[in-house]
Amino acid sequence: MFSRRLNKHASIVFLSMITVALGADAPGTTAEAEDPPARPNTYGQVKEFLAKHTDLVELADQKGGRVLVAPAYQGRVMTSTLDGERGMSFGFICYDFIEKAQNDLRFNNYGGEERLWISPEGGQFSLFFKPGIKQQKLNDWYTPKDINEGAWNVIARDGSVIRMDRKMKLQNTSGTRFDVNVARDVRMLSGRDVAKLLGNDVAEILGGDGVKSVAFETINRITNQGRPWTKQQGLISLWMLGMLNSSPRTVVIVPYRPGDEAELGPVVRADYFGALGPDRLKILPEAILFRADAKYRSKLGTSKRRAVDVLGSIDFHGGVLTVVQFSMPDDVAEQPYMNNIWENPLDEPYDGDVINSYNDGPNDLGSQMGKFYELETLSPAAELKTGETLTHRNRTVHVKAGAKMLDRLARRIFGVSLERVRKEMMSRSSG
Repeated sequence: MFSRRLNKHASIVFLSMITVALGADAPGTTAEAEDPPARPNTYGQVKEFLAKHTDLVELADQKGGRVLVAPAYQGRVMTSTLDGERGMSFGFICYDFIEKAQNDLRFNNYGGEERLWISPEGGQFSLFFKPGIKQQKLNDWYTPKDINEGAWNVIARDGSVIRMDRKMKLQNTSGTRFDVNVARDVRMLSGRDVAKLLGNDVAEILGGDGVKSVAFETINRITNQGRPWTKQQGLISLWMLGMLNSSPRTVVIVPYRPGDEAELGPVVRADYFGALGPDRLKILPEAILFRADAKYRSKLGTSKRRAVDVLGSIDFHGGVLTVVQFSMPDDVAEQPYMNNIWENPLDEPYDGDVINSYNDGPNDLGSQMGKFYELETLSPAAELKTGETLTHRNRTVHVKAGAKMLDRLARRIFGVSLERVRKEMMSRSSG
């Protein structure tokens, strides 16, 4: 796995994402021909659509890499590509919601390859349920207004970086109020940056012939501008969510720390929205496998005693490998992580997950947010004094390569071959 480079005394999490688009020789990519997507999905087409509805900031490198940022959509990175206007667009875009141009008090679902939220979602310290709500159900779930609405202020911008910020007022279910300033930078990364982040062996693969890549980083900060935060009244943490296009042949891969359940607890928490059968969830010695087809609303997580610093997914039909790599504190098991379970009160509000993955599907209201799944990572929380800051860095790299290079990356990063993943989750006997 990737090495950890975080000072154990700092409440900082570094998150990275790598997406590798395969060539035609990738395992499983020729099977199960599907109808073309209902909406155009090249980067140029997505940019043209978005530009009709909001102002965009485009960052670019000299090799065809592009990143689209929408300050008015809460500073989201909407999508990116590695091959210019005609290249694949990686971020999920919610076309119907954007076209309606109507504010949704529950969740303004513009989509977006990377957005910033603030945790926790559930429990007595939830930011998503108002005070007095005991039964935490979807009917009463609302994204906090200052997270959900309003444009971010653009502080500075050029061709390779944009800097934004936003003042927010939040309140948790227990009635505790938070006055914060949230700042967010998005910048392109150089090849040297990527090599330093991922290590020499991965950098060697990425530097091979026939390989294309795009890389960007977000630096996300919360500064406490109110009273000191205490565990007794509730803490908050940074939460990064990457919305990606689903397919019937997409599988999330989550390596984990092995060991006795009596010491480390369950390998995975998978009962957020109900139990999952073997066709949707499997636990291998190397990793947890989770179906991400946007046909069944479900979610899983790994705890601070089980999490390692990587997760990802493989879309066998589209030929895309996605890797989310992040750094955790050296003493991660001792850090407070906000518990997002929808239950009030929670017995252990600071024993939450480090990693989550969400698969969308029909919900309790009889609707569905979209054909997407998410790869998520949370920072630890911190008892910040007035003026102190919590920082979360998120680095995203997309790489186009052939199947052999892809499998080398998967084995190096996940410790499991993609053929094993395909056989376990895609074969007729897999569940």
